[in-house]
Amino acid sequence: MKKGVILHEKERKLIVNKEAFFIKGMNWDYSPIGTNYTYSLWQQPEETIKAALDYDMSLLKQLGVNTLRIYSSIPPKWIAYIHQNYGIYTVLNHTFGRYGLTLNDQWVAHTDYGDSLAQTIILNEVEELARTYKNTPGLLMYLLGNENNYGLFWEGAETEDIPTNVANEVAQDLYRLFNKATLLIKSLDSEHPVSICNGDLGYLDLIVSECPDVDILGINIYRGISFTDAFETLKKQTNKPFMFTEFGADAFNSITQTEEQNEQAKYVLHNWQEIYLNADGLDLGGNCLGGFTFQFSDGWWKKGQTYNLDVHDNGASWTNGGYTYDFVAGQKNMSEEWFGVCAKGKTYANGTYPLYPRAACYILQEVHQINPYQKGQTTEKLKSEFSKIQLNDAVQKALKNNTNQNK
Repeated sequence: MKKGVILHEKERKLIVNKEAFFIKGMNWDYSPIGTNYTYSLWQQPEETIKAALDYDMSLLKQLGVNTLRIYSSIPPKWIAYIHQNYGIYTVLNHTFGRYGLTLNDQWVAHTDYGDSLAQTIILNEVEELARTYKNTPGLLMYLLGNENNYGLFWEGAETEDIPTNVANEVAQDLYRLFNKATLLIKSLDSEHPVSICNGDLGYLDLIVSECPDVDILGINIYRGISFTDAFETLKKQTNKPFMFTEFGADAFNSITQTEEQNEQAKYVLHNWQEIYLNADGLDLGGNCLGGFTFQFSDGWWKKGQTYNLDVHDNGASWTNGGYTYDFVAGQKNMSEEWFGVCAKGKTYANGTYPLYPRAACYILQEVHQINPYQKGQTTEKLKSEFSKIQLNDAVQKALKNNTNQNK
């Protein structure tokens, strides 16, 4: 199954099976209430894994999702299972030392990408990744890292306020290693593109200079209802196509201390409209391959990481003025445990759990029916299609779901 990225002078598209493929993606993981990042679905009994996948993938397929971003702990057989049974592809994500490494039998929480031992360990892991997954049905591409530029400053895994760029020489080691890893993967697997995941447009100059062999730039971006000048900036500084590896809005209002489905759905809708309008063949950037909404279901462990795991924490972790519905200067407003487009229910006896779609789910269901590559597609036609999507209808559908079961 031949895949690749075509980089023509005027055409930047992901090609799958010789057809243009626009990424209508979702960030997906699996963590029952009461568990955290240490939980692994893949270590559960096979019947639990199948039940969990069948439930989630059925809903994702209904939403029109065609690609998932999944971390590299997933065994190849389940990537194939998802694709063969639901037609959904996987972008396989290696964290690239983002959350630390074991060096000489000692856990080091903050990766130094200039350290020779750290480099060796990461490159060995990447080599094993390519050897293991290269022939896996349903694999779309490799993704290296998760906003590792932020990790150069953050001390832990919990999201903090976004740092500003400093210490270019430290970041240079990271981006040079990204390129080495990319070349290593390509030496073993020429069938799948390689991408990196950056925090917003931090160090874009270094990405351009140090990562010439990376096929696609992935960006985690949270700027609010609009991506502002991101498309223009990227078009000016690089000819690489890009995808938004994360974007979205939380479903909790930190001012009123209530669930905020309407605002979440509105932000998701406007974000996706900008993504579509910047696809190849239209009047704007022409450099966007699609994106991955963040995220499928709430992560009850994300505030605090290791405590209150059975409590849906309302506390905000970081500040972002782009989310005006609950922004107050000097106060944190981004609630990490509420980014799911689905609310999460209590765990069943078999280890799975129910989901309750929020309004954003019904928005996505309509958005993903639109094809930016459709013959005769224009910017005005796309805008017209998006204008027909009604927020109120989505909210009314969501109100029928018992999203308050565990609140």
